[in-house]
Amino acid sequence: MSTPKADPDIGDLFDQLEKLAETVDTDEEREQVEKAMELTADAAESDGAFGQVIWGFDRADAAEALLGSLLFGIPMAVEGGTAEVGQFFVAHPPFLVGTLLFSILLTSGVLYVADIQDVRVRHRLFGLVPRRLAGALSISFLMAIVLLTAWGRISWAEPSVAIANVVVAFVPMSVGAALGDILPGS
Repeated sequence: MSTPKADPDIGDLFDQLEKLAETVDTDEEREQVEKAMELTADAAESDGAFGQVIWGFDRADAAEALLGSLLFGIPMAVEGGTAEVGQFFVAHPPFLVGTLLFSILLTSGVLYVADIQDVRVRHRLFGLVPRRLAGALSISFLMAIVLLTAWGRISWAEPSVAIANVVVAFVPMSVGAALGDILPGS
């Protein structure tokens, strides 16, 4: 048995519960461990915005992601440079694809690597994509489409230009969605 840390925190408790979840034999036992993890996450909530365990993704998280995406997206909608970069991407599709992939990696990094919060994956879509990541990306992409279209910044008469502009706006909006979701600590 390993020696416990001198100053254990809630993340250490989650690590132990996750290890326990891997060793249980029945669905009923697994459900009990998951309930203990939910209780731990609820008990860990404090007044501070940092240092909390973030687990699960619900409507409140989606609303926070929407707000963060909108706050980071408004400057992109009013900035003329967005259209210029979009025009460049139409002429250089590899850069468009690279920027889209970069946005996905950047958002993943903000959520799971940067250690802004202790973000845990509870459910995966198709057993692969964390629900929080899929939520932040889809919310910010759809918000980019709606915002740029509603404000007359893109015309769908030229779909390639419209999509390129959406991808340009999507970069900061996806980061805003991720930060908006995890910073409140829910």
